[in-house]
Amino acid sequence: MAIQTDFLTYRLTIGLSTMEGRGFYYPSDTVIGHNHHLYVLNRSLEGVDRGIRVTMCDLDSAYYGTFGSYGESDGQFVWPSGGAVDAQGHIYITDEYLHRVSAFDASGTFLATWGVHGSGAGQLEGPSGIACDGQGNLYVSDTHNHRIQKFSASGNPLLCFGVQGSGNGQCHLPWGLTVGPNGDVYVADWGNDRIQRFASNGAFVASYGEPGRGHGQFTRPASVAVDPEGYMYIADWGNERVQVLDPDGGFVQNLRGEATLSVWAVNFLNVNKEEGAARARANLEPEIPLSDPDDPHEVSSHIEKYFWSPMSVKLDEAGQLYVTESNRHRIQIYGRTA
Repeated sequence: MAIQTDFLTYRLTIGLSTMEGRGFYYPSDTVIGHNHHLYVLNRSLEGVDRGIRVTMCDLDSAYYGTFGSYGESDGQFVWPSGGAVDAQGHIYITDEYLHRVSAFDASGTFLATWGVHGSGAGQLEGPSGIACDGQGNLYVSDTHNHRIQKFSASGNPLLCFGVQGSGNGQCHLPWGLTVGPNGDVYVADWGNDRIQRFASNGAFVASYGEPGRGHGQFTRPASVAVDPEGYMYIADWGNERVQVLDPDGGFVQNLRGEATLSVWAVNFLNVNKEEGAARARANLEPEIPLSDPDDPHEVSSHIEKYFWSPMSVKLDEAGQLYVTESNRHRIQIYGRTA
Protein backbone atom coordinates (compact mmCIF):
# COMPACT_ATOMS: atom_id res chain seq x y z
CA MET A 1 0.00 0.00 0.00
CA ALA A 2 1.24 3.50 -0.80
CA ILE A 3 2.28 5.82 2.00
CA GLN A 4 -0.49 8.19 3.03
CA THR A 5 -0.28 11.45 4.96
CA ASP A 6 -4.00 11.83 5.57
CA PHE A 7 -5.22 8.37 6.61
CA LEU A 8 -5.94 9.82 10.07
CA THR A 9 -6.78 13.43 10.88
CA TYR A 10 -6.36 15.15 14.24
CA ARG A 11 -9.62 16.05 16.00
CA LEU A 12 -9.15 17.18 19.60
CA THR A 13 -7.31 16.85 22.90
CA ILE A 14 -8.61 15.91 26.36
CA GLY A 15 -6.71 16.45 29.57
CA LEU A 16 -5.08 18.69 32.14
CA SER A 17 -2.22 18.02 34.53
CA THR A 18 -3.65 17.68 38.04
CA MET A 19 -2.79 15.40 40.96
CA GLU A 20 -6.38 15.22 42.16
CA GLY A 21 -9.89 15.48 40.73
CA ARG A 22 -10.59 16.50 37.15
CA GLY A 23 -7.49 15.86 35.09
CA PHE A 24 -4.69 13.36 34.56
CA TYR A 25 -1.29 12.77 36.14
CA TYR A 26 1.16 10.67 34.12
CA PRO A 27 -1.56 8.48 32.61
CA SER A 28 -0.59 5.00 31.43
CA ASP A 29 -3.72 3.84 29.60
CA THR A 30 -7.30 4.68 28.68
CA VAL A 31 -10.26 2.30 28.70
CA ILE A 32 -13.22 3.17 26.49
CA GLY A 33 -16.34 1.96 28.29
CA HIS A 34 -19.60 0.85 26.75
CA ASN A 35 -21.27 3.87 28.37
CA HIS A 36 -18.95 6.08 26.26
CA HIS A 37 -17.11 7.02 29.43
CA LEU A 38 -13.32 7.09 29.37
CA TYR A 39 -11.45 5.52 32.27
CA VAL A 40 -7.98 7.06 32.39
CA LEU A 41 -5.39 5.28 34.51
CA ASN A 42 -3.16 7.77 36.32
CA ARG A 43 0.10 6.14 37.32
CA SER A 44 1.79 9.23 38.81
CA LEU A 45 5.56 9.09 39.35
CA GLU A 46 7.48 6.31 41.03
CA GLY A 47 7.65 7.06 44.73
CA VAL A 48 4.88 9.67 44.58
CA ASP A 49 1.65 8.61 46.29
CA ARG A 50 -0.53 11.50 45.11
CA GLY A 51 -2.12 11.45 41.69
CA ILE A 52 -2.76 7.71 41.49
CA ARG A 53 -6.41 7.21 40.53
CA VAL A 54 -8.73 6.47 37.63
CA THR A 55 -10.36 9.54 36.09
CA MET A 56 -13.78 9.13 34.49
CA CYS A 57 -14.70 11.54 31.68
CA ASP A 58 -15.96 11.47 28.10
CA LEU A 59 -15.09 12.69 24.63
CA ASP A 60 -16.78 16.03 25.31
CA SER A 61 -14.62 16.53 28.45
CA ALA A 62 -17.54 15.98 30.82
CA TYR A 63 -16.12 14.85 34.17
CA TYR A 64 -17.68 12.00 36.16
CA GLY A 65 -15.32 11.70 39.12
CA THR A 66 -12.50 9.36 40.09
CA PHE A 67 -11.98 6.05 41.85
CA GLY A 68 -9.01 4.27 43.37
CA SER A 69 -6.03 5.66 45.25
CA TYR A 70 -2.52 4.72 46.30
CA GLY A 71 -2.28 1.62 48.44
CA GLU A 72 -2.38 -2.17 48.54
CA SER A 73 -5.94 -2.69 49.77
CA ASP A 74 -8.86 -3.74 47.59
CA GLY A 75 -9.53 -1.13 44.93
CA GLN A 76 -6.17 0.59 45.37
CA PHE A 77 -3.11 0.75 43.13
CA VAL A 78 0.62 1.28 43.30
CA TRP A 79 1.60 1.12 39.63
CA PRO A 80 -1.60 0.91 37.54
CA SER A 81 -0.51 -0.10 34.07
CA GLY A 82 -3.16 -1.37 31.64
CA GLY A 83 -6.94 -1.49 31.41
CA ALA A 84 -9.67 -3.38 29.55
CA VAL A 85 -13.45 -3.62 29.47
CA ASP A 86 -15.67 -6.69 29.05
CA ALA A 87 -19.11 -7.09 27.51
CA GLN A 88 -20.80 -6.32 30.85
CA GLY A 89 -18.94 -3.03 31.12
CA HIS A 90 -16.64 -4.23 33.92
CA ILE A 91 -13.26 -2.52 34.00
CA TYR A 92 -10.10 -4.58 34.60
CA ILE A 93 -6.86 -2.88 35.66
CA THR A 94 -3.42 -4.44 36.00
CA ASP A 95 -0.99 -3.36 38.70
CA GLU A 96 2.65 -3.84 37.77
CA TYR A 97 3.88 -3.50 41.35
CA LEU A 98 1.22 -5.56 43.10
CA HIS A 99 1.25 -8.27 40.38
CA ARG A 100 -2.51 -8.42 40.20
CA VAL A 101 -5.65 -7.54 38.27
CA SER A 102 -8.51 -5.59 39.87
CA ALA A 103 -12.08 -5.49 38.57
CA PHE A 104 -14.58 -2.63 38.94
CA ASP A 105 -18.08 -1.95 37.68
CA ALA A 106 -18.80 0.94 35.32
CA SER A 107 -19.27 3.37 38.21
CA GLY A 108 -15.87 2.50 39.70
CA THR A 109 -17.14 0.27 42.51
CA PHE A 110 -14.58 -2.40 43.39
CA LEU A 111 -15.64 -5.96 42.53
CA ALA A 112 -12.70 -8.31 42.89
CA THR A 113 -8.95 -8.77 42.61
CA TRP A 114 -6.81 -11.71 41.60
CA GLY A 115 -3.20 -12.53 40.87
CA VAL A 116 -0.32 -14.34 42.55
CA HIS A 117 3.25 -13.10 42.31
CA GLY A 118 5.63 -15.57 40.70
CA SER A 119 6.76 -17.27 37.52
CA GLY A 120 4.67 -20.44 37.67
CA ALA A 121 1.59 -21.20 35.64
CA GLY A 122 -1.05 -18.56 36.32
CA GLN A 123 1.34 -16.40 38.34
CA LEU A 124 2.31 -12.84 37.38
CA GLU A 125 5.50 -10.79 37.39
CA GLY A 126 4.82 -7.14 36.57
CA PRO A 127 1.67 -7.42 34.42
CA SER A 128 1.00 -4.54 32.03
CA GLY A 129 -1.25 -4.80 28.97
CA ILE A 130 -4.65 -6.46 29.23
CA ALA A 131 -7.39 -7.13 26.67
CA CYS A 132 -10.73 -8.93 26.64
CA ASP A 133 -11.79 -11.36 23.92
CA GLY A 134 -15.27 -12.09 22.59
CA GLN A 135 -15.85 -14.81 25.18
CA GLY A 136 -15.06 -12.61 28.15
CA ASN A 137 -11.60 -14.05 28.75
CA LEU A 138 -8.63 -11.80 29.48
CA TYR A 139 -5.21 -11.81 27.85
CA VAL A 140 -2.50 -10.29 30.07
CA SER A 141 1.05 -9.26 29.20
CA ASP A 142 3.02 -10.99 31.95
CA THR A 143 5.82 -8.57 31.23
CA HIS A 144 8.70 -9.64 33.41
CA ASN A 145 7.98 -13.32 32.78
CA HIS A 146 8.23 -12.52 29.05
CA ARG A 147 4.98 -14.24 28.17
CA ILE A 148 1.26 -13.79 27.57
CA GLN A 149 -1.31 -15.43 29.80
CA LYS A 150 -5.01 -15.98 29.25
CA PHE A 151 -7.39 -15.96 32.21
CA SER A 152 -11.10 -16.27 32.80
CA ALA A 153 -12.77 -13.10 34.08
CA SER A 154 -12.45 -14.47 37.62
CA GLY A 155 -8.72 -15.10 37.25
CA ASN A 156 -8.56 -18.81 36.46
CA PRO A 157 -5.54 -19.49 34.22
CA LEU A 158 -6.48 -20.90 30.82
CA LEU A 159 -3.43 -20.58 28.57
CA CYS A 160 0.17 -19.40 28.56
CA PHE A 161 2.40 -18.73 25.56
CA GLY A 162 5.72 -17.10 24.82
CA VAL A 163 9.17 -17.45 26.39
CA GLN A 164 12.02 -14.99 26.67
CA GLY A 165 13.88 -14.53 23.41
CA SER A 166 13.90 -12.79 20.05
CA GLY A 167 12.72 -15.56 17.75
CA ASN A 168 9.25 -15.92 16.29
CA GLY A 169 6.76 -16.43 19.10
CA GLN A 170 9.29 -15.43 21.75
CA CYS A 171 8.97 -12.19 23.74
CA HIS A 172 11.13 -9.73 25.62
CA LEU A 173 9.20 -7.55 28.05
CA PRO A 174 5.86 -7.60 26.18
CA TRP A 175 3.77 -4.54 27.04
CA GLY A 176 0.46 -3.53 25.47
CA LEU A 177 -1.74 -5.98 23.62
CA THR A 178 -5.12 -6.20 21.91
CA VAL A 179 -7.49 -8.76 20.44
CA GLY A 180 -8.07 -8.29 16.72
CA PRO A 181 -11.34 -8.68 14.81
CA ASN A 182 -10.79 -12.40 14.16
CA GLY A 183 -9.66 -13.17 17.70
CA ASP A 184 -5.92 -13.01 17.03
CA VAL A 185 -3.81 -11.45 19.76
CA TYR A 186 -1.47 -8.60 18.80
CA VAL A 187 1.38 -7.91 21.22
CA ALA A 188 3.67 -4.88 21.50
CA ASP A 189 6.91 -6.82 22.00
CA TRP A 190 8.63 -3.90 23.70
CA GLY A 191 12.11 -5.30 24.15
CA ASN A 192 12.27 -6.73 20.62
CA ASP A 193 11.03 -3.56 18.87
CA ARG A 194 8.23 -5.29 16.99
CA ILE A 195 4.58 -6.29 16.98
CA GLN A 196 3.81 -9.99 17.19
CA ARG A 197 0.56 -11.64 16.22
CA PHE A 198 -0.70 -14.87 17.72
CA ALA A 199 -3.78 -17.03 17.16
CA SER A 200 -6.17 -17.28 20.08
CA ASN A 201 -4.56 -20.59 21.05
CA GLY A 202 -1.11 -18.97 21.30
CA ALA A 203 0.27 -20.16 17.95
CA PHE A 204 2.60 -17.65 16.27
CA VAL A 205 1.07 -16.00 13.18
CA ALA A 206 3.25 -13.07 12.11
CA SER A 207 5.73 -10.41 13.17
CA TYR A 208 5.72 -6.79 12.05
CA GLY A 209 8.51 -4.23 12.25
CA GLU A 210 12.16 -4.12 13.28
CA PRO A 211 14.36 -1.84 15.41
CA GLY A 212 14.92 1.66 14.08
CA ARG A 213 13.46 5.10 13.41
CA GLY A 214 12.34 4.63 9.82
CA HIS A 215 8.89 3.89 8.45
CA GLY A 216 7.62 0.60 9.86
CA GLN A 217 10.46 0.44 12.37
CA PHE A 218 10.04 0.72 16.13
CA THR A 219 11.88 1.70 19.26
CA ARG A 220 10.21 0.17 22.31
CA PRO A 221 6.59 -0.02 21.09
CA ALA A 222 4.22 0.27 24.04
CA SER A 223 0.76 -0.43 22.67
CA VAL A 224 -1.14 -1.68 19.64
CA ALA A 225 -4.74 -1.37 18.45
CA VAL A 226 -6.36 -3.08 15.45
CA ASP A 227 -9.47 -1.94 13.62
CA PRO A 228 -12.13 -4.15 11.95
CA GLU A 229 -10.28 -3.92 8.62
CA GLY A 230 -7.05 -5.14 10.18
CA TYR A 231 -5.16 -1.83 10.17
CA MET A 232 -2.69 -1.63 13.06
CA TYR A 233 -2.05 1.45 15.17
CA ILE A 234 1.15 1.36 17.22
CA ALA A 235 2.33 3.63 20.03
CA ASP A 236 6.00 3.80 19.04
CA TRP A 237 6.99 4.97 22.50
CA GLY A 238 10.76 5.28 22.02
CA ASN A 239 10.32 7.21 18.77
CA GLU A 240 7.67 9.56 20.27
CA ARG A 241 5.15 8.81 17.55
CA VAL A 242 2.22 6.66 16.44
CA GLN A 243 2.49 4.57 13.30
CA VAL A 244 -0.28 3.10 11.18
CA LEU A 245 0.34 -0.16 9.32
CA ASP A 246 -1.93 -1.90 6.84
CA PRO A 247 -3.22 -5.45 7.53
CA ASP A 248 -0.08 -6.94 5.94
CA GLY A 249 2.26 -4.75 7.96
CA GLY A 250 2.94 -2.19 5.26
CA PHE A 251 3.57 1.38 6.40
CA VAL A 252 0.65 3.79 5.97
CA GLN A 253 1.12 6.90 8.12
CA ASN A 254 3.30 8.41 10.81
CA LEU A 255 1.81 10.73 13.46
CA ARG A 256 3.99 13.03 15.57
CA GLY A 257 1.18 14.82 17.41
CA GLU A 258 -0.92 17.91 16.73
CA ALA A 259 -2.37 18.70 20.15
CA THR A 260 -4.39 21.82 20.78
CA LEU A 261 -5.67 23.10 24.11
CA SER A 262 -8.27 20.92 25.76
CA VAL A 263 -11.56 22.26 27.12
CA TRP A 264 -10.18 21.85 30.64
CA ALA A 265 -7.00 23.73 29.74
CA VAL A 266 -8.96 26.60 28.18
CA ASN A 267 -11.07 26.86 31.33
CA PHE A 268 -7.95 26.88 33.50
CA LEU A 269 -6.30 29.65 31.46
CA ASN A 270 -9.48 31.73 31.45
CA VAL A 271 -9.56 31.62 35.24
CA ASN A 272 -5.82 32.07 35.70
CA LYS A 273 -5.43 35.23 33.65
CA GLU A 274 -1.71 35.77 34.18
CA GLU A 275 -0.85 32.26 33.03
CA GLY A 276 -3.17 32.67 30.07
CA ALA A 277 -1.50 35.92 29.07
CA ALA A 278 1.98 34.40 29.42
CA ARG A 279 0.98 31.50 27.21
CA ALA A 280 -0.49 33.84 24.58
CA ARG A 281 2.90 35.59 24.37
CA ALA A 282 4.93 32.39 24.24
CA ASN A 283 6.49 30.83 21.17
CA LEU A 284 5.20 27.26 21.34
CA GLU A 285 7.42 26.01 18.53
CA PRO A 286 10.78 27.60 19.35
CA GLU A 287 13.93 26.98 17.35
CA ILE A 288 16.15 25.67 20.12
CA PRO A 289 19.68 24.36 19.54
CA LEU A 290 19.43 20.65 20.28
CA SER A 291 22.31 18.39 21.24
CA ASP A 292 20.82 15.76 18.91
CA PRO A 293 18.19 17.10 16.47
CA ASP A 294 17.51 13.52 15.34
CA ASP A 295 16.57 12.37 18.84
CA PRO A 296 12.75 12.18 18.92
CA HIS A 297 12.66 12.45 22.71
CA GLU A 298 14.64 15.68 22.74
CA VAL A 299 12.49 17.21 20.00
CA SER A 300 9.19 16.18 21.62
CA SER A 301 10.20 17.54 25.01
CA HIS A 302 10.48 21.05 23.52
CA ILE A 303 7.43 21.16 21.19
CA GLU A 304 4.12 21.10 23.07
CA LYS A 305 1.91 19.76 20.29
CA TYR A 306 4.06 16.67 19.74
CA PHE A 307 3.57 13.33 21.47
CA TRP A 308 5.78 12.96 24.51
CA SER A 309 5.73 9.42 25.88
CA PRO A 310 2.76 7.96 23.95
CA MET A 311 1.88 5.01 26.18
CA SER A 312 -1.40 3.69 24.82
CA VAL A 313 -3.55 3.57 21.69
CA LYS A 314 -7.22 2.59 21.78
CA LEU A 315 -10.05 2.64 19.22
CA ASP A 316 -13.69 3.48 19.88
CA GLU A 317 -16.75 2.14 18.04
CA ALA A 318 -16.58 5.02 15.57
CA GLY A 319 -12.99 4.17 14.67
CA GLN A 320 -11.49 7.14 16.46
CA LEU A 321 -7.99 6.64 17.83
CA TYR A 322 -7.17 7.74 21.39
CA VAL A 323 -3.47 8.29 22.09
CA THR A 324 -2.62 8.54 25.79
CA GLU A 325 0.48 10.64 26.45
CA SER A 326 2.05 10.20 29.85
CA ASN A 327 4.47 13.14 30.00
CA ARG A 328 1.92 15.72 28.86
CA HIS A 329 -1.02 14.33 30.85
CA ARG A 330 -3.45 14.24 27.94
CA ILE A 331 -5.16 12.21 25.23
CA GLN A 332 -4.96 13.18 21.57
CA ILE A 333 -7.80 11.90 19.40
CA TYR A 334 -7.68 11.18 15.66
CA GLY A 335 -10.29 10.01 13.18
CA ARG A 336 -10.26 8.46 9.73
CA THR A 337 -10.13 11.14 7.07
CA ALA A 338 -13.41 11.43 5.16
